[in-house]
Amino acid sequence: MSSLKSLVVGGGCFWCTEAAYELLPGVEAVVSGYAGGARPDPTYEQVCAGVSGHAEVVRIDYDPQQITLEVLLDYFWKIHDPTTLNRQGADAGTQYRSVIFYADEEQKAAAASSKERANPGWGGKIVTEIAPLGIFYEAEEYHQDYFRKNPQGGYCQAVIRPKIEKLRRFGK
Repeated sequence: MSSLKSLVVGGGCFWCTEAAYELLPGVEAVVSGYAGGARPDPTYEQVCAGVSGHAEVVRIDYDPQQITLEVLLDYFWKIHDPTTLNRQGADAGTQYRSVIFYADEEQKAAAASSKERANPGWGGKIVTEIAPLGIFYEAEEYHQDYFRKNPQGGYCQAVIRPKIEKLRRFGK
């Protein structure tokens, strides 16, 4: 049995990113959180207000014998718009930036390679940041598995559900 590995990415609202990655076989857990800022132990309110410097991110815990880092990274470009700086749909601010946080040189190289492969498909306009991870802070409990726990919520119905249905329809 292999040990799990982790990847941390931000593609706008972590509720959407979490729900999208949970569709993939080999992904054992997806944890919503915050990374990339200077404030220790940030709260959701601080992150949303843009005062912490952190982005909303997810930590994807995966089995590398079932799914590769490259597949996870290539999927990232399908689940959000990496050409909008500090924005995903109506969500605006640096907390919603497109970012891949790497934990080591292998992840850094894989992220750069994946971005290079994806960029032509986005007209050469990808603005996604690739940065060292630092500290990952787990978000408050009520953010975890948000879509699964709140499928009838307004944001879930208007934003997350259509994204998930599209991913399912087009084979992830």
